[in-house]
Amino acid sequence: MNKSEPIQAQPPASFCPDGWRIVPLSSLCKLQRGFDLTQATSEPGTVPVYSSSGVSYFTKDSKVRPPAIVTGRKGLLGQVYLPSEPFWPHDTTLWGNQFGSNSPRFVAYALGAFGLEKLDAATSVPTLNRNNLHAHEIAIPEHAEQEAIAEALSDADALIEGLERLIAKKRLIKQGAMQDLLTAKRRLPGFSGEWGETSLGNFGTTYGGLSGKSKQDFGHGDGRYVEFLDVLTNEVVPKREFPRVCIANTERQNHVRRGDLLFNGSSETPEEVGLCAEVPFETDDLYLNSFCFGFRPLPGANFVPRFMALLIRSGVGRSRIKHLAQGATRYNLSKRRLLELQLPIPRFDEQAEIALVSADMDAEIQALEARLEKARQVKEGMMQNLLTGRIRLV
Repeated sequence: MNKSEPIQAQPPASFCPDGWRIVPLSSLCKLQRGFDLTQATSEPGTVPVYSSSGVSYFTKDSKVRPPAIVTGRKGLLGQVYLPSEPFWPHDTTLWGNQFGSNSPRFVAYALGAFGLEKLDAATSVPTLNRNNLHAHEIAIPEHAEQEAIAEALSDADALIEGLERLIAKKRLIKQGAMQDLLTAKRRLPGFSGEWGETSLGNFGTTYGGLSGKSKQDFGHGDGRYVEFLDVLTNEVVPKREFPRVCIANTERQNHVRRGDLLFNGSSETPEEVGLCAEVPFETDDLYLNSFCFGFRPLPGANFVPRFMALLIRSGVGRSRIKHLAQGATRYNLSKRRLLELQLPIPRFDEQAEIALVSADMDAEIQALEARLEKARQVKEGMMQNLLTGRIRLV
């Protein structure tokens, strides 16, 4: 169990298995209000300060030693933490270290599974009143079975956390590799020589997103469209069930095609304008959000779309494109100025090899993400069965 990760809530037990007993929820652990502290007035240190959303910052002195639990009192409710080191529970939390005959780890899982957010007593800012716990009951086993359940769920958490760390490591490795390859600091075997500066307009032309549309045109119809966030957050547009848009037969709208690059033409910061994503699939009746525009390579152009998406999203691309952004409170990118943009671009075969390295790394990360999702689903099933006594370990 990661001390900084919340224990995910699952449905509470609805019956009492043999050998279990029904007790008030409040009897699992005596909860107390946290202590006032602000980051501005606290002394710097290594002691974690837990707020309702987890570790917020660090201070010099601790207030509570483990074993103890922390959960949100105000703001974000329902997440339960089990710190493994001395800590400071903030005033926005409830904390407890008096468990009686109960296993602290089991209590943390049981409270997380109950769903404390359901006990919200406020009308504006979500607030958990610890006195409300007295009105609710929960079925629990004896200490030995509590420990067995907690151990099994901790093993599931360890697997999930290990996969999360591995995915984070792989992403950093990819980031470092792309930084070197996209600046020619590192060359793949068989490639040498200087990269030439070339304008993007030598490789293709731009086209606009949807035009003349009103709110009533979206959510229905035979057309589909790529949303703004699909472009903003991805190197490669994910193939999915895109939202619908109504396109009349008489309209002249631009279709998105395989191999296109899609750009966000508007952003709140100059650093995020002109991000782009490759379209790796062919589809009919797919269009583009009106706040974006597309780039289509010319036939026979020595141009690898995925390489260009990587380059434009890299530090090199960002440093050059942000200077093209125009505006004050919201920044826009002219299609004409983008086509004039000079970028360092290698030969076609080196572009292709760099794109392949990126794709292979992405495939490895996606496989790990699939394993992570499966591990989370397995843990969810374990919680539903173990914390209700449907499956017994003792």
